[in-house]
Amino acid sequence: MDKLLITGGVRLEGEVPISGAKNAALPILCAALLSAEPVTFTNVPRLKDVGTLLRLLEQMGVKVERDGETVTLDAAQIAEPVATYEMVKTMRASVLVLGPLAARCGEARVSLPGGCAIGARPVDQHIKGLEAMGAEVKVEHGYVHVKAPHLKGTRIVTDMVTVTGTENLMMAACLADGETIIENAAREPEVVDLANCLNAMGAKITGAGFDVIRVVGVPALHGATHRIMPDRIETGTYLCAAAVTGGKVRLTGALTSSLDAVIVKLIEAGCQIQSEPDAIRLVAPPRLTAIDLRTAPYPAFPTDMQAQFMALDCVAEGSAMIRETIFENRFMHAVELQRLGAEIRIDGNTAMVQGVEKLEGATVMATDLRASASLVIAGLVAEGETTIERIYHLDRGYERLEEKLSALGARVRRAS
Repeated sequence: MDKLLITGGVRLEGEVPISGAKNAALPILCAALLSAEPVTFTNVPRLKDVGTLLRLLEQMGVKVERDGETVTLDAAQIAEPVATYEMVKTMRASVLVLGPLAARCGEARVSLPGGCAIGARPVDQHIKGLEAMGAEVKVEHGYVHVKAPHLKGTRIVTDMVTVTGTENLMMAACLADGETIIENAAREPEVVDLANCLNAMGAKITGAGFDVIRVVGVPALHGATHRIMPDRIETGTYLCAAAVTGGKVRLTGALTSSLDAVIVKLIEAGCQIQSEPDAIRLVAPPRLTAIDLRTAPYPAFPTDMQAQFMALDCVAEGSAMIRETIFENRFMHAVELQRLGAEIRIDGNTAMVQGVEKLEGATVMATDLRASASLVIAGLVAEGETTIERIYHLDRGYERLEEKLSALGARVRRAS
């Protein structure tokens, strides 16, 4: 199993490109199931999760062609509208095939994704929405079975804001009869990117990016070409890495309009930020100021950046309070950060972080994707060598991580 070896103490400086967004690419690749014509996607990141999803689509009969960052999917023939447990257990986003399969094939059998290291992420809102559209849904033997000969437009009010739920129901509604109104919809930029892709394929969606989305069903969707948006979480992660090392970086291909909450906090910590049409610059102070934060659905501070900012607060001047309101078990990285010398106290969904003068390298273990990123950031500033084990989590969401960090001057290498 691979591990990452980081020798800290180097100021990050230079320029690196930002890859396509994992959280946009996964639902958009699933959208290809809605059309019998080939669909081409560009700026698709080369990530473990993307590879897993492409294998799942191939199992269903979809023809997959990949050339670098370009992927063409031809779902003219869907042989088997099934997502098995073996595929879904490795990547919860596989549940995003549920809506497209129900709409296009009139049936679907998708394994329940089960639990997750960072907390429960149930699919009850997906099921509730499909049932409201006229589908017959049964949960048997660990699988969601959907029968939906004729989905009908309706009004759906979700009990909670759910990104994948919004995406699944929006895709299903594209081929339903009449208009579907999704209230309490997720507003994330990745939802907007999916809506833009679907509209390019012939869908009629308005309101994406707001809490009410309207979808007028059409008989069929056609082929199209769509470019995946830049990854805002990757962007935020590299900004934090530069900030914590007192660095100066320029990230190209970044979409700064989706990073407002993160940028505000970095400025509050003492960083200078300059936004360009297709890039973002950061200049960090000699030492950061500790900042409080509270995670909440977009456009508030993203839960996917909480761990990275905890690493930042560990070496900042002062103390900070971090409240996690999205997932109930997303502080597991705190224990690993403590191994590096961080002073963190956990009380329920709140972490109190007291900044220290320095961290010291040690062996730590990644527990989930964003926790892995926080350990990388801490390792970059820690004295001596930090070994991060179980980095397969990183490969799920960060493309060419060692290469990009090395381009900024970091001393980092992968070892088996």
